[in-house]
Amino acid sequence: MTKIAFIGLGNMGSGMCVNLCKAGHEVRAFDLNAEAVKAAEGHGAVAAATIADAVKDSEIVVTMLPAGKHVLSVYFGDDGVAAHAAKGALFLDCSTIAVEDAREAASKADAAGFLMADAPVSGGTAAADAGTLTFMLGGPDEAYAKAKPILDVMGKNIFHAGGSGNGQAAKIANNMLLGISMIGTCEAFNLAEKLGLDAQTFFDISSTASGQCWSMTSYCPAPGPVPTAPSNRDYQPGFAVAMMLKDLHLAASAARAAGAEVTLGEMAEKIYQDLDTRGHGGLDFSGVMKDLQQRLD
Repeated sequence: MTKIAFIGLGNMGSGMCVNLCKAGHEVRAFDLNAEAVKAAEGHGAVAAATIADAVKDSEIVVTMLPAGKHVLSVYFGDDGVAAHAAKGALFLDCSTIAVEDAREAASKADAAGFLMADAPVSGGTAAADAGTLTFMLGGPDEAYAKAKPILDVMGKNIFHAGGSGNGQAAKIANNMLLGISMIGTCEAFNLAEKLGLDAQTFFDISSTASGQCWSMTSYCPAPGPVPTAPSNRDYQPGFAVAMMLKDLHLAASAARAAGAEVTLGEMAEKIYQDLDTRGHGGLDFSGVMKDLQQRLD
């Protein structure tokens, strides 16, 4: 049994926290949303009234927060994690944030005498609930070794991506590819329909041919072929347009900083930005299918 502080009980964090409790770990949970904390308490977590209360005596501090500014504030603010954590605690941030923010956080942690790793996730809320997430960890070997038994409880694929910030680099590059491939998959289904080919027939052909990709076979944007996909529940997320847009913003920003050309990534960013601007940010990101179809019509 490991003493764990879990800070950030949103759609992803809640499921992750529950799985740690189910595995028999002693989890102290903190979130600004009292209802989320109460729900975690119902699954065996101990409710923490403050960050200080959450991290006292904890061996590992897990965070799942919206953005880099929140990560830096929660860990290194005047009354943050670093001010109250037990000596030797591992800081394990599973948020998706900018690479430079992850590296700044790791540097601050090291200066304060703590070990820190960035370990963003892929898989969505269903995988968070099922404990089948993919984790991409950036940080020293020691951090990976200490984090892996905990990550194994919450995920099925755990990768050590290299030094600090590399977990975030892997996550945003992966999600940029996902955002691009989903748009292409949507356009292909729309074209097939316009040419008189129904979605199931096109799926049967393309899913076993050279057009095959995860966006088609696991998360098909056309209703019908993949029963578990959001397209069969009116594009309820899942992984919302607004979240994909956040990741594409991070990818574009990182590309500019690194001098990398990501033409398709920037085009995808504009498409999801348009969806979000027109009030579709709450749709699953595969809901671009619905929007593209409306444009064609």
